[in-house]
Amino acid sequence: MTHTPTDQPTRRASGAVVPVLAFAGIVVAVMQTLLVPVIKDLPQLLDTAPSNATWVLTSTLLSGAVATPIMGRLGDLYGKRRLLILSLAVMVVGALVSALTSDLLAMIAGRTLQGFAMGAIPLGIGLMRDMLPREKLGSAMALMSSSIGVGGGLALPLAALIAQHADWHALFYGAAGIGALAIALTLLVVPESPARAEGTFDVLGAIGLSAGLVLFLLPITKGSDWGWSSGTTLGLFAASAVVLLLWGVMELRVKAPLVDLRTTARPAVLFTNLASIMVGVSFYVVSLVLPQLLQLPKATGYGLGQSMVVAGLLVAPLGLTMMVTAPVYARLSAKYGPKFTLILGMLIIAIGYGAGLGLMSAAWQSLVIAVVLGAGIGLAYSSLPALIVGAVPASETGAANGLNTLMRSIGTSVSSAVIGMVLANTANNVGGVAVPTMHGFRVSFLIATGAVAVGLLMALFLPKPNRAPQLRASSEEETNLERAETVLRGFQGRVLDASGAPVPRAKVTLIDRRGRQAGATLSGDDGTYVLTVPAQGAYVLAARATGHGPLASSATHAGDDRAIDLDLALPGETVTA
Repeated sequence: MTHTPTDQPTRRASGAVVPVLAFAGIVVAVMQTLLVPVIKDLPQLLDTAPSNATWVLTSTLLSGAVATPIMGRLGDLYGKRRLLILSLAVMVVGALVSALTSDLLAMIAGRTLQGFAMGAIPLGIGLMRDMLPREKLGSAMALMSSSIGVGGGLALPLAALIAQHADWHALFYGAAGIGALAIALTLLVVPESPARAEGTFDVLGAIGLSAGLVLFLLPITKGSDWGWSSGTTLGLFAASAVVLLLWGVMELRVKAPLVDLRTTARPAVLFTNLASIMVGVSFYVVSLVLPQLLQLPKATGYGLGQSMVVAGLLVAPLGLTMMVTAPVYARLSAKYGPKFTLILGMLIIAIGYGAGLGLMSAAWQSLVIAVVLGAGIGLAYSSLPALIVGAVPASETGAANGLNTLMRSIGTSVSSAVIGMVLANTANNVGGVAVPTMHGFRVSFLIATGAVAVGLLMALFLPKPNRAPQLRASSEEETNLERAETVLRGFQGRVLDASGAPVPRAKVTLIDRRGRQAGATLSGDDGTYVLTVPAQGAYVLAARATGHGPLASSATHAGDDRAIDLDLALPGETVTA
């Protein structure tokens, strides 16, 4: 059974939509760094062994990885705003559960619920694509994509301040409060998108992907405790490979899959996702290394002897610079394209880590590293959703960006495991306490540099970008020019009523020969519509509008640079509810 999209036009998006959605993204990022200031104290706070306490962090990571692509697909099917609010609501419930307990199992349950908020990032990006005018979309998506770094950077000093001067449960009460505020602002400001994907939710696909991700990420996060060559670790990796392979075979046979693997295999999507993993690795290295270097006592000979709060403040510019980079990205991308800004961002990251190898002897040098890396990571993160959105149909925006966000999460997970292992293996044992060494910090920076180099190679394989109007336009004149270029590969025309008058706000859907939605749009005030085609072949254009009967018209496109004019005349009878 297919899901019928709503024909009810959305409210005009206000100027507050972008900051509200970005705030929701920042709230999500806060959940990821909330416990960083008290990580070392968790075993005592929860009265458990250190190996058990790590589940408080691992549970959030696993649930976030599972929820991100699933919530993205549900948003495409049933409404992105609705699923965004649901994600935030589950997070608030999880924060309150954690705030009211010191029991390990209850804390893990609360943190698991908090991980569901990760789906807010791709849902917010999808809402922006559906609602914003083209000339504002580039900078808006850049800000939303960077919000996870912005929130992480800003939350660190605030969480450290709270942890030093109040009961640690106050961290969760604060998180629940800002989560509730994000829900209220979303309800007041953000309209629902009218865009809907056709089809039903792939339950078996969701179960298979969830199982495969858990089997893959679990040994990554716990490998240091279990041993990387242990039977448990290797067995879980092998099981994940089998499950994900079977899942992929099943997804290729399902009519409405959770993840369209054929779309994912397109070079523009595939290499963007591979680059995303490397950017995720590089982003997390600085978050792991600098706070430890800053807080180590000066008696070690290389520690900078700063307090937890001061260390957080010195690392905070990482997130602030990412926020400031969003409008810079929009200008660069409008002129050169998101592929260029991704490559530029990764070059800046490589310069930051390379310079950082010699800038570890003073607190102010950490500040310089944070600013340079923030600029590079901000440009790279901002480019990723633009590349994804430009390569997939509008009906798959949520799911595709959900998968891309998952790739970044996998990158940070791998980074956490590898850097944790490096720092542990290079640490000095002082009075029974493992103290990280400068050698370990420098090796970590070299690993980040290597990851960026691999990501840069992936970015170079990205195909030459199309001049996508929703990502590149920076003025009304440029928008009109790029709109004209876009129709060279698709259908264009007007939606008319029985008398020949234009029908505004009609929903026009492009359906391929497999019965799947290949595109969708709303007609303009003058009844005009434009739809691009992903490939040559036979299509059906279905049109619907309130007060008119539905229409389905068959057409074939040769796949060349030729615009096919096709007016859609809706039946005159009124459709009663």
